[in-house]
Amino acid sequence: MDAHIKRELVDCLAEFVSQDRREKIEWVLQRRTRHLTVALEDVYQPHNASAVLRSCDCFGVQDVHIVEQDNAYRVNPNVALGASKWLSLVRYREAEGNAAACVAALKERGYDLVAATPHHEDCLVEDLEIDRPLAVFFGTEDEGLSADTLASMDRYVKIPMFGFTESFNVSVSAALILRELVRRLRTAAVDWPLDEQEKLDLRLQWYRTVVRGSDLIERRYLEERA
Repeated sequence: MDAHIKRELVDCLAEFVSQDRREKIEWVLQRRTRHLTVALEDVYQPHNASAVLRSCDCFGVQDVHIVEQDNAYRVNPNVALGASKWLSLVRYREAEGNAAACVAALKERGYDLVAATPHHEDCLVEDLEIDRPLAVFFGTEDEGLSADTLASMDRYVKIPMFGFTESFNVSVSAALILRELVRRLRTAAVDWPLDEQEKLDLRLQWYRTVVRGSDLIERRYLEERA
């Protein structure tokens, strides 16, 4: 579907969206980014999985890449509070090689891959360079990222710890890292916002989400247009 048709469909569906909701969608679109993305490898506890989605939405991170190798990724709707419908979820769940497929896809799109884990070459989150697009990988609650995934990373980042506990859980780690990276990104001389085509695509996607029977409305419009 070309951009002209998408704009026409947006205008069509906009008639069924309240002004307040349209304004909110535009406000969010101006603050969404793909310069920063999140990848989750085998995160399986629904509470944590859902909390990560909620944090991504709250911080304006549009894409979440989900690797399902040994564990299925399940969302707890009571925790996510509908965040998943505003995000772009990319799932890797073939029989094998899912993590490698995710790594390859993100590298092809120009991301530097960052593991959220203590490592001998790690840095603190506030020292992580943000001039290039970053994909931050988080692993399972028990074992973290797999050895193969760790070996494929470009950089490693950790959160300062001052207690006896070895680490935060994955949802807290994601929230802390995203908060710091997004804060720095929005004041940096980096082209982090979505481009106009991306905004158009998401605007149409979100209008379809909020308009009941949007598929029927679109079909009727396209038939009349033809």
